[in-house]
Amino acid sequence: MINIRDLIDDAKCFQTVREMRWPNGVTCPHCDSASVVKDGRDDTQTERQRYLCHGCQKRFDDLTGTIFAGRHESLRTWIVCLYFMGLNLSTLQIARELDMNRGDVQAMVQQLRQGIVERRPAVVLEGEVECDEVYVVAGHKGNPDAVQKKGESAGVDA
Repeated sequence: MINIRDLIDDAKCFQTVREMRWPNGVTCPHCDSASVVKDGRDDTQTERQRYLCHGCQKRFDDLTGTIFAGRHESLRTWIVCLYFMGLNLSTLQIARELDMNRGDVQAMVQQLRQGIVERRPAVVLEGEVECDEVYVVAGHKGNPDAVQKKGESAGVDA
């Protein structure tokens, strides 16, 4: 059987994160300065670029300040989990595919969903906006006798 995680390249995952995070060039997540230089690579993940900010003198890497920072699972695992979520797989199905504990996958899915919601842009309406009426059945509005009968049939005294 083929494991989908083996088909995905770690370097490409980090490159994609960089491109999406900094489309106009790397900026410091601490002070937003663009005066940033590369400062080596991570010891355990050689695809993970480190940086040094000349503005605040702080070091950071590709994942600093993201939902992926400080996680035990690899970036590749998070990306594959996100892909499976896009396919509308259940948490149990994702756990089986990733060969992980269901609780761990549930936590990952929850964090990914929360991150997506937090990054969702605000809805801005422009131009002419039309709003139609909506009919909502909310019980026996305007018919107090029907409400009284319903209460009696449930054994509730009015």
